[in-house]
Amino acid sequence: MVTHTLADGTRKWDRRTTGQRLVHWFGWLIGVAVFVYAWNEISKVTTWFFVWDAPRIASDIFGRATPPRWSYMDQLWEPIWDTLNIATLGTIAALFMAVPVAFLAARNTTPSKLFIRPIALLIIVSTRSINSLIWALLLIAIIGPGVFAGIVAISIRSIGFCAKLLYEAIEEINEDQVEAITATGASRWQVMAFGIVPQIMPAFAGIAVFRWDINIRESTVLGLVGAGGIGLQLSASLNTLAWPQVTLILLVILVAVVIGEWVSAKVRGMII
Repeated sequence: MVTHTLADGTRKWDRRTTGQRLVHWFGWLIGVAVFVYAWNEISKVTTWFFVWDAPRIASDIFGRATPPRWSYMDQLWEPIWDTLNIATLGTIAALFMAVPVAFLAARNTTPSKLFIRPIALLIIVSTRSINSLIWALLLIAIIGPGVFAGIVAISIRSIGFCAKLLYEAIEEINEDQVEAITATGASRWQVMAFGIVPQIMPAFAGIAVFRWDINIRESTVLGLVGAGGIGLQLSASLNTLAWPQVTLILLVILVAVVIGEWVSAKVRGMII
C-alpha cells in the first residue's frame, strides 16, 4: 500500500503502485488471452450440434432408464460383494506395504537421508501419480482379468497416499518421549515400538479408514476395464443399452458409497 499527496495537501492511500497496477492488468490480459486461445482450440474439435442436442438425448435416456429393473438385483449381490472385497483387501495390502515405506521416508526414522529416503519418496510419488484404472489395465495385461487384478491395482495406488500421510505423522511426533526411551538404553527397535508407534496409531487408524472409504469409490469402476466387481455389470449393461439395469447398478453403487462414508465417519469419530 502506498500514499500520494494531492494538490490540496491531502494524502490518498492506494493499494498498489503504478507499476504494480500495470503488472496486475497485464496478468489479467495474459489470462484472458490464454482463455480465448484455449476456447478456440476446443471449439475446433467440438461438434456443437451434439452439444445443443444433448438435453434431448439426456431426456430420452432418462425415460428409457426409469424405472430401474429391480429384478436384476439378484445378479448384483456377488459383484457388489466383490467390490467391497477389492476395496478392503486392497487397503489392507497397501497398509502393509506403506508402513515400512513411511518409516524409510520420515526424516527422523530413515536409516539414510541421502540414499534410502529418496528411494522411499520415489515410491510414494510413483504410486500416487498413476490412477488405479491405469494400474488395473497394466495388471490385467500381466496377470489377467478378475478380482485379483483389482485388488493389486487398488493396493498399489493406495501405497503412496497412506505412506505420505503416515510419514508426515511420524515427523510430527513428540521427540521428548523418544529421547526419554532412548535414555533408558533401549534399542532402535524398542524406541520405535514404544516411543514412535503409540504416537502415530491414531493417525494410522484414521488414514486406514479414510483410504478404505476412497477405495470403495475407486473399486466400483475398476470392472469397466475388466478388474472385477460391480463395474463388470455396469460395463455389460452399457454395452447392451440396458438402461434400466444401468439405473439399478448406479443406485446400488450410490448406496454402497453412502454406507462406506457412514462407516468411515463413525470410525474416525471414535478414533478422534
